[in-house]
Amino acid sequence: MSNNLDFNFNEIINMIETRRNNAYKKVNEELISLYWDFGKYISEKVEDSNWGEKIVDKLEEFMKREYPTMKGFNKRGIYRMKQFYETYKNYPIVSPLVTQISWTNNLMILSMTKTIEEKEFYIRMCIKNNYSKRELDRQISSGYFHRYMLSDGKANQSLTKATGEEDYPNTRILDTYSLEFLDLPNNYSEKDLKKAIISNMKDFILEIGKDFTFVGEEYRVQVGGQDFFIDLLFYNRALSCLVAFELKIGDFMPEYISKMDFYLEALDRQEKKENENPSVGIILCSGKNEQVVEYAMSRTMSPTMVSQYTLKLIDKKLLENKLKEISDMVEENNNKK
Repeated sequence: MSNNLDFNFNEIINMIETRRNNAYKKVNEELISLYWDFGKYISEKVEDSNWGEKIVDKLEEFMKREYPTMKGFNKRGIYRMKQFYETYKNYPIVSPLVTQISWTNNLMILSMTKTIEEKEFYIRMCIKNNYSKRELDRQISSGYFHRYMLSDGKANQSLTKATGEEDYPNTRILDTYSLEFLDLPNNYSEKDLKKAIISNMKDFILEIGKDFTFVGEEYRVQVGGQDFFIDLLFYNRALSCLVAFELKIGDFMPEYISKMDFYLEALDRQEKKENENPSVGIILCSGKNEQVVEYAMSRTMSPTMVSQYTLKLIDKKLLENKLKEISDMVEENNNKK
């Protein structure tokens, strides 16, 4: 008699991988907690006039003697732990989050960011997206926080309702996307742009958000017996909808809106499932005039966003200054009320 049993051990694999991940998270949590407690101890001893800074040298000697195999407890590492504790000790919302990311990513956020708001943003991004060191470095270097905060989030009601801020900090469609990783020549076509994005899809999804899943390029929709092609089509898990990208190598033009509306209507009638939200469009241009965009969108309820892209990293100092300028204006207006 033949044996028709199907020995599928996927459940066993899931059990093992789940436990492994849980064990890693627990070990990491305990390690970060140890560094926190160490930092607290040092901080308090340094403030004590009987101990002062000499405690760091004595502690380094002690650790080398008693725990020679433990890494990270040299003078530099001990001061980092002290800085780590002192940075977050007065922020009860942020401090519990630090144990959920690696020490490497904690140190990167500590050294590469300025404000507590920026630090919290990247910590939450790491928790949500499980960033590697390389991915986090890229996001900070590209000024993702500042670009996120400078994106006004003006969208139609359905999009605003779908995203809200519940999924902060990874739901907002940005005003400006940094595509420096495409490495395009000075003179390139829309075809070149699309091909470069396809070839660098992992980095593109890192930039637009890990909730995006790529569906296809030149995605065909048929209306009235004619074929029409959407440059790039994605599905967004947070928004629960299809997202169409139209790529333009020039500045935004008002007629792009009607073309995108046509695509979104076709997607909603032919592709959207009952449990999904209406499709969303993103027109990605190399430049845009805000007033032209505002006029073009003023009489439409289209679930379309107009974003621009840059092929070079934006100077973070410029982004910081612009964000501070806007924050100062908002504060000044609030004070006048």
